[in-house]
Amino acid sequence: MENLTGLIVKAISGFYYVEVAGLLYECKARGVFRKMGLSPVVGDNVEISVYDDGTASVDKILPRKNTLIRPPLANLDRLFIVASVSEPSPSTLIIDKITAVAVEKGIEPIVVFTKSDLGDCSSLLEIYNKAGIKAMTYSIYSPQDKDELISMLEGRISAFTGNTGVGKSSLLNSLFPELNIDTAQISRKLGRGRHTTRHSELYKVGGGYVADTPGFSTVDIERYEVIRCEEIAMCFPEFRDYITRCMFSTCTHTVEKGCAVIEAVKNGVISDSRHNSYRAMYDEVKNIPEWASKKQR
Repeated sequence: MENLTGLIVKAISGFYYVEVAGLLYECKARGVFRKMGLSPVVGDNVEISVYDDGTASVDKILPRKNTLIRPPLANLDRLFIVASVSEPSPSTLIIDKITAVAVEKGIEPIVVFTKSDLGDCSSLLEIYNKAGIKAMTYSIYSPQDKDELISMLEGRISAFTGNTGVGKSSLLNSLFPELNIDTAQISRKLGRGRHTTRHSELYKVGGGYVADTPGFSTVDIERYEVIRCEEIAMCFPEFRDYITRCMFSTCTHTVEKGCAVIEAVKNGVISDSRHNSYRAMYDEVKNIPEWASKKQR
């Protein structure tokens, strides 16, 4: 038997594929994880045992710096939030929910607007750049866009996510044609794409690892990645300089008199769009008991 340490790069049908020094080992997880209520996920650094008969098992999950429940990924450095300029039209609320989750977990969010040849997205770029969140456009017709994105993957574990039909898989295929990731056309009737990516997998490209994951919807975010109402404001980076300046320490930064965040919105320092998203997120969770939010997380 040989003991090794590696990275889970693929998980499908109860099997975990662990990369160790350029070699890939197909492993089953030991039963102890089930007893602990814990499952290995793509991105985990793990210890494995390789037996004389060629089989292998995942024995231990090494400490994680972060984890997403859905899609199930661990140890992410960057989360690329992909939204299309049109077909389907972008939802800033959905984008803001995902950026907030990323910030809370210590993952750098980067917003990428695809299909930029179909419309002007300068106002969208301004919203996120003003918030201190990197935002960019991507067009298959712009080599400069491609070079910039590839450079941002080097030495990182990254994921591309967003609602179905925004072009995540198409974007990755244009960056790295050798991947040949399955894609599907947008349903004209439903106005959204069919799910084409069925499992999470890390691809070793661009000097780092990148995941293509099933698109997750607003419902998934609300169910699996709930942020407590008192923590949401800190997940909006542009709020941080103003939170401590409010008249009252219990300020929710939604409607209160003397709120420095609201004053910054009035002065155009914080965008209305971002503050509206914050208020919507706050209203959604303010009445959820603490025990219930912990259970969801």
